[in-house]
This record gives sequence, C-alpha cells and structure tokens, in this order.
Amino acid sequence: MNETHIRNLIEAALLAAGAPVPLSELARLFDEGRTPAPEELRAALASLAAEYAGRGIELKETASGFRIQVRRELSAEISRLWPERAARYSRALLETLALIAYRQPVTRAEIEAVRGVAVNPNIIRTVIERNWVRVVGHRDLPGHPELLGTTRDFLDYFGLKSLDELPPLAELKAMTDANLQLGLGSDEALSGTPDVRAGMSVAETSDSDEGSDDEGGLTADPGPGAGHELVAGPRDLDG
Repeated sequence: MNETHIRNLIEAALLAAGAPVPLSELARLFDEGRTPAPEELRAALASLAAEYAGRGIELKETASGFRIQVRRELSAEISRLWPERAARYSRALLETLALIAYRQPVTRAEIEAVRGVAVNPNIIRTVIERNWVRVVGHRDLPGHPELLGTTRDFLDYFGLKSLDELPPLAELKAMTDANLQLGLGSDEALSGTPDVRAGMSVAETSDSDEGSDDEGGLTADPGPGAGHELVAGPRDLDG
C-alpha cells in the first residue's frame, strides 16, 4: 500500500468524521493484514499537516485524536456563513471555567472565594451539560462539597491535547486580545496548576462583576474546530 493512498484515506476519514479520530480508529480503515504500522499512520498525518501549511485548514491533534479544522485566524470570516451560531459567553462563565481548568479539582465555594462573587448555579449546570466539566470527587469537609474538574471534551473543544497545553499564566497576563479580558489572579493563587503552553478561545458578553452572576453564561454554540482561545486579562480575581 503506497503512502499516497494511506494519506488520502486518512484525510477522507477525518473530513467525514466531524469529530476527533484516535489513531486506533484510523487503523481500522485498512483491510486486515494490510494495516499500516502506527509510525506509518503518524507519518501520513505529518504529511497532511505539512500539506495544509499556509492553507485555510489545518490538522489538529486533541485529547481524543486528530481532526481537520478551519484555521483560527479565519474563523471570524467563516462564521459569517452561519451567523446564528455566533458564540456569546458571559465573563462569569469564562472566569469560572478558567478557574476550574487551572485549579482543579476545585469546589464551587473555592471558585467563589477567588472570584469574590457567588457562582450562579446555571453556570455550573451549563458547563456540566456541555460536558466541559464533571464532578471528580468530594472534598473531605462538612457537607462533602463536590470537586469539579475538566473533561476530555473540554480539551477537544478548545483544541488541546492535554492540560499541559493550557497557556502559562505569565503568557495569559500579557495577552490583550480584544475578544475578552479574563482575570486569573496571581501565580501564587493558582499554585499547583500544570505548566501550560498553548491556548483556548471564546467570545464574550459582559456581565456584572459585583454581587452574584446573573447569567447561565451561554447563548449560542459555535461548534468545535473553529479554533478556540481562552484569553486572560488584567482584573485580579483575588482582589
């Protein structure tokens, strides 16, 4: 079986799948006894990634496997074809999600202590319903509060292979993306989180930073694969 056929078959499968496909599933594309070795599959994927360089699509590896997606820098223009799917996330939802990602496992009370406001139950329900967050245990305290952590779907949605690819706090604080300014507090406040390197993405709707969160936090879904980046800004959640 020649290399071109392997690459073409993998490309067709990724385009048809509409979701990340793990290497083990890609191996099932081939007849028994003719399955390429894992290194051959990875070589074909690397060839595809190189072929897409400078084009409007890219090959991305996430926690669940490989997918072909629109390049992030083109996502705004592409979204004009589906205006009803424009993403609008509240600041409250994004701050809550960021704290769970960086401080997990974390309780709702701990999130509230850092943000300084009560977390609307709709926000927790929204991120759990979207399968971005799940209950991973209970804190050994009176009432046994739930501990929250992120899921594989969270990594897939934001184009991350693992939590190690979350952007480092120093990099987040330096970002000035106009889409969102999301306070994350100090490095000390987030101690114990993984060293992180890449980004996530989202759009913003404003909400009040005082009292409690008013919104469930989500009004529309852009769908995965458009290139997502979670951006931090200057507001100090510990203050």
